[in-house]
Amino acid sequence: MNAHLQPSGSAYFLAAETQQPERHTLSVLVDNEPGILARVVSLFSARGYNIDSLTVSETEHDKGLSRITVVTVATRKVLTQIKLQLERLVPVHRVHDLTEEGKALERELALIKVASTGEQRAEALRLADAFRAQIVDATVESFVFEVTGKPSKIDSFIDLMRPLGLVEVVRTGLAAIGRGAGAM
Repeated sequence: MNAHLQPSGSAYFLAAETQQPERHTLSVLVDNEPGILARVVSLFSARGYNIDSLTVSETEHDKGLSRITVVTVATRKVLTQIKLQLERLVPVHRVHDLTEEGKALERELALIKVASTGEQRAEALRLADAFRAQIVDATVESFVFEVTGKPSKIDSFIDLMRPLGLVEVVRTGLAAIGRGAGAM
């Protein structure tokens, strides 16, 4: 057997080396019941699939439905397996690959704590204004900024805050929805 196709503890060995992993955002509509999130995460874990971002929330209270948004990086072959295995889980209603279906709207929220004084403090405030970050807490020694936007915007803001006294970052994970009038 070729060395690049031998099991490595991960499902990624199944793909030919010519396939490049791609980032995909999956939206999974499920019954809001205990244990479903654990089952979805176990599916990824047991097969060696990585989860880059995971969010879940009840979206239709009257119907008892929740939406799980999963961001993963995989080859097309592995991604097909992920989707098929998710669709077989009960109580999963639907699985949509928002990346394949077209440009989805993707947003994330981050709280970013920066401790600095003097010119660094002033520069942090100028950058926060440029990124439309909101100040949600301020002391004489620190700020906590709230930033909402695409993950790349948040990454850029964090990178700029590092030399200015970045202390801590908390991110929500990705929320995504398809464009247009159709529903999931």
